[in-house]
Amino acid sequence: MLHTFRRGDPWLNPGPKTLFGSLPTGTTKKDLRHARFKEALPWKEEWTVPRWFERIPPEEFEVYKTAGFARREPPGKTPALLVIDCTLSFTGSQGKESVTQAIEEYQSACGPAAWQAMGFIKEALSLFRSQGRAVVFTRPDLNDQRFAGEATKAGKGAGMISGNEIVPEIAPLPSEWVVEKAKASCFFGTPLASYLHQKKVDTLVVVGVSTSGCVRASVVDAFSHGFKVFLIEEGCFDRSAFAHAANLFDMDAKYANVITFDEFRSTFS
Repeated sequence: MLHTFRRGDPWLNPGPKTLFGSLPTGTTKKDLRHARFKEALPWKEEWTVPRWFERIPPEEFEVYKTAGFARREPPGKTPALLVIDCTLSFTGSQGKESVTQAIEEYQSACGPAAWQAMGFIKEALSLFRSQGRAVVFTRPDLNDQRFAGEATKAGKGAGMISGNEIVPEIAPLPSEWVVEKAKASCFFGTPLASYLHQKKVDTLVVVGVSTSGCVRASVVDAFSHGFKVFLIEEGCFDRSAFAHAANLFDMDAKYANVITFDEFRSTFS
């Protein structure tokens, strides 16, 4: 659930009674987190507090804010959409009630969180396709992993003979590249950067799985390659809600601009 603040809220002009000023009667820890989030984003006329922010300790957010992290940047002129590893083995079949059920089918599955994200990914694809923008999918290269080793030390891909197909709800078009990769980052050992530079892409919008694994690794590498990175909060998912929140927080602070789907639509439409 999202919580929205607007200019003129009392949070913007705090009094002297606490670190953040005079707080209204009945103020909760959740309210305090929202106030801190909003104070750190003066570039917006309206503050939409994302779900993941609820898990961030306020005092840690304050450290990042004081140190100058989480600076926002505008997108470039030529964005592309990067859809990371949305295969059946990472989503699991629809209808699973929990991650525990999902991993009984596929060890790497994320369960319900994956299918909550799928509608947002589908809409992002529709928008970029309607604009003629570049769209790139990724998935594990199971053959290369036999020789080069897998993406994590967990070894979840060992012996996988099914589930490496991208789920049909967001199936790539024949004209869209599916990059196969042995490691977590879709830039490591692939010609992805060359392709994006050839297309004059300067901005990447990222969705997919897992937030703490292949998404994070790819985001860090994308930033290192000089791309502006925008991460759609609702379009990323993980088997761990804690890891999802912590990594969105840290990526937003250092390597990417984590935005809600509404912000994505208003920014890239």
